[in-house]
Amino acid sequence: MNTAYVLLSSGNEVLPMGEAIMDAGIVILIVFAVLCLVFCLISISGKIFASLDKNKKPAKATAPEAKPAVAEPVSEEEFSSGTLKLKGCDEKTAAMIMAIVSDNTGIPLSELVFKSITLVEKN
Repeated sequence: MNTAYVLLSSGNEVLPMGEAIMDAGIVILIVFAVLCLVFCLISISGKIFASLDKNKKPAKATAPEAKPAVAEPVSEEEFSSGTLKLKGCDEKTAAMIMAIVSDNTGIPLSELVFKSITLVEKN
């Protein structure tokens, strides 16, 4: 009979091929079991932290703040993220400034919020 053997790393013992494959399979199963355990622990801890964030209440501000105006519902074609105050600047110039800022920063224009744009004149 011809039997295939695998040498162990120590070089002293020889395992039959079937036993070596079985040992390798057991090692692979153990590795996958540990990976599944780590996955479960990470999922559970993520859910715990998410529930803690939901339960956390925002701190009250000591200084009185202006209440934001109630936004009217708009269609999906129109998008607004608040109001923009223009001081000494027309709408076309303001649009150009917003486009330039969006392009230079690489942030999409829909994610930027502009509070005001003021024209600064040279003396």
